[in-house]
Amino acid sequence: MSEAIHCESLSNGLVLVAEPMGWLESAAFTLLVPAGCVYDPAERSGLANFTCEMSLRGAGRRDSRRFVEDLDNLGVERSESVSDAHVRYSGATVSANLPAALGIFADVVRRPHLPPEQLEAARQVMFQELRAVEDEPAQKVMIELRRRHYPDPWGRPSQGARQAIELITAEEIREFFGRRFRPNGTIVGVAGRFDWPRLRDLVGELFGDWPSGDESPVEESPPQRGSTHVAYDSNQTQIGVAYDSVPYRHPDYFPAWGAVGVLSGGMSARLFTEVRERRGLCYSVYATYHTLRHRGGVFCYAGTTADRAQETLEVLLGELVRLGQGVQTHELDRLKARIKSALIMQQESSAARSSAVARDWYHLGRVRSVEELGRLVDQLTCERINAYLAEHPPQDFTIVTLGPHALEVPRGVS
Repeated sequence: MSEAIHCESLSNGLVLVAEPMGWLESAAFTLLVPAGCVYDPAERSGLANFTCEMSLRGAGRRDSRRFVEDLDNLGVERSESVSDAHVRYSGATVSANLPAALGIFADVVRRPHLPPEQLEAARQVMFQELRAVEDEPAQKVMIELRRRHYPDPWGRPSQGARQAIELITAEEIREFFGRRFRPNGTIVGVAGRFDWPRLRDLVGELFGDWPSGDESPVEESPPQRGSTHVAYDSNQTQIGVAYDSVPYRHPDYFPAWGAVGVLSGGMSARLFTEVRERRGLCYSVYATYHTLRHRGGVFCYAGTTADRAQETLEVLLGELVRLGQGVQTHELDRLKARIKSALIMQQESSAARSSAVARDWYHLGRVRSVEELGRLVDQLTCERINAYLAEHPPQDFTIVTLGPHALEVPRGVS
């Protein structure tokens, strides 16, 4: 049983939200800074990602090597990434080392060195990320799908573009950091074993005097949508299909999410069963739910041989249309069992919960406990899901294919 979730808002706008998990010996943090790739200038795509990489090359009193050594000495398992809205830093360690780990990352987001002499080494890391995408056609097609389905800049890839990364200067990185790394909008999520009064006071000491920054709205341009083909010399074809759904904060999120779980929630789900197992059309197929703060989408993928690509696209779209006709009780029961297993495992992971509490605060302005999530899952019924699907059937698809030949979209589907 989870203990009470704590929250503290600092005067500069930073929010600390923490969930005690006293049965664990670990503690984890997730630090969300409102500096994601939607804030990249159009001609400097990848600037947020470049800034994140540079921020890890020394901060506060630590140079780049000392930074890594101190985290290793504390046993911190860390990761960092850039999403549409945030630069994300996370770490997990034994509970006694949480204060020291938070202190190091306070330096990262407030006092990074951003050393000009390491600019070119960091640039090579950016190029390696881009090459990894080029070498992975499945990722390439899904990046293009998201770019076309969401309004710009919400569909931008965090990796950026090579031409832009080649031009980014140390001064531009420093300017972006000064403009976007700010406490107002920053969320610190903590979960695991900790003493709340001490944690609250520590975060106040580390971040309380961080000056607030300006908040500028994101200007959107309409999405491209429709269908497109990306020529790619290969014997395989990658297929991506997306359609609109509701965001995490929407009252209908769980029925919408449950429908996608029936579509693609394990090897008994519809896509795997129909497209791969029964027909043998592809080597990989799935659908995943993605949510921004203000809109959501379902993104589907199938990887197949070029000679079976047309049939794969037709069957995939047919299954999406069939989903609009509703789900059955045995499908929902199977999905609930999988979800409850995942929730139980989340209770055993401070890292998973620190990420969840930070995410919840960003989307909802509050945190859903594991118990609340369990109740919401229990309340899911076929009637609720089917009522949602009747009103919001999968339709108006964005389609991207990547391979040697363009495919024909069936009439009346897109």
